[in-house]
Amino acid sequence: MERYDMANGSRHPFNRRSAQGFTLIELMIVVAVVGILSAIAYPSYTEYVRRGHRADARAGLLQVQQWLERAATATGTYPTSLPSALTWTADNTKRYNIAFQAGNTTAAYVLTATPKGAQTGDKCGTYTLSNTGVRGAAGKKSGESGYDPDCWGK
Repeated sequence: MERYDMANGSRHPFNRRSAQGFTLIELMIVVAVVGILSAIAYPSYTEYVRRGHRADARAGLLQVQQWLERAATATGTYPTSLPSALTWTADNTKRYNIAFQAGNTTAAYVLTATPKGAQTGDKCGTYTLSNTGVRGAAGKKSGESGYDPDCWGK
């Protein structure tokens, strides 16, 4: 079908479909594709973020352990408490709180990094680190059955 253009006197083909927008089916296909992609991408992204916070907690535990060892070298005994800057309790950007538990002797301690906020449902749970270097996660120590080595490895 041709249409006559009265403004300049020419004839050109007229396609009624080219004047329309998206159809409902095309729009639903796009929505379905976006939904599938987001269903795959969002859990991967959140696990990636949690893994980054786990790495931060491990680094914090190692930093506190080094501080305790330096203090013990200087004074001959381990301190009985940690400075607040090393516990992260006042830092809202951190997803873990670090605590110090003195052992039954003056030469023993266990450090814990307890998840808080959005990190509480994490698979690795609370991290532990003892004065002998024994690492733990989610209530299990390295070498025990059920211990996930990826918690300290990634």
